[in-house]
Amino acid sequence: MPRRFDVHLHGWLLLLPALAFLALFTHYPAIATLIESFYSTPRGARPSRFVGLDNYQALLEDPVFWQSLSNNLIFALGTIPLSIALAIVMAIWVNDRLAGRAWLRTAFFTPTVLPMIAVANIWLFFFTPQYGLLEQFSHLFGFASQNWLGSPETALFCVIVVAVWKEAGFFMIFYLAALQQIPPSLAEAAALEGASRWTYLRRIVLPLMMPTTLFVLINAIINSFRLVDHIIVMTRGGPDNATSLLLFYIYEVGFKFWDTSYAAALTMMLLLLLALMAMAQYVFLERRVHYQ
Repeated sequence: MPRRFDVHLHGWLLLLPALAFLALFTHYPAIATLIESFYSTPRGARPSRFVGLDNYQALLEDPVFWQSLSNNLIFALGTIPLSIALAIVMAIWVNDRLAGRAWLRTAFFTPTVLPMIAVANIWLFFFTPQYGLLEQFSHLFGFASQNWLGSPETALFCVIVVAVWKEAGFFMIFYLAALQQIPPSLAEAAALEGASRWTYLRRIVLPLMMPTTLFVLINAIINSFRLVDHIIVMTRGGPDNATSLLLFYIYEVGFKFWDTSYAAALTMMLLLLLALMAMAQYVFLERRVHYQ
């Protein structure tokens, strides 16, 4: 018994630094935010007071919140499938034996290591009306000038393109690692059985990469709901809240309008939404995951 106790104590002591940082920077802020969402924001000499669910009632009646939520769902549906599909295609491509594949891997991964502000400014030049690179190409084919970031119909689409371009290379690294863990004997056996490359990919490769897909999918959903840098640089949520995403709206409420209690309520709604999505993924996708 003393020896088993020493082993357990030693294990918990090794985990203590990580647990302390997790509690200090994750659990405590979440609990503090939840508590603050039930209070009013202090204004000058007026202290905060308990208001119960008033902030959540205001949230449900806030049209900008619903617009931001709708934009975020469209943004997630636009970025997640495209970035994951593109990552799989790039990983399969650079996993083959082809000349210059090291340079190709570097080219695909480069957008990931660029600072988000720098990426936003690069694409801001592409989308600039009349002078941008995209405008120069469109003029060559006789198309009319288009204010890509100033039109409600195209602004969110432009932000989706930037996010896919930046995230696909990051997800490619995980899929490339998963592909390199698949034994070559499986490909040889499939070839002996006369299976085509598409059949081998669909019946063997993709199922074996399901653990990686589940991990990437969770990260992709989190990334789609935490984008704020690109929005600040490229559109500032406009035009007419057409590109206002949830985290950007929380940032505006908390740091521009200085309504910290209402921003706390918005944050709790965002955390609840992410938790429900993560639970749904594990419930519906876990049965299709094949662990080696």
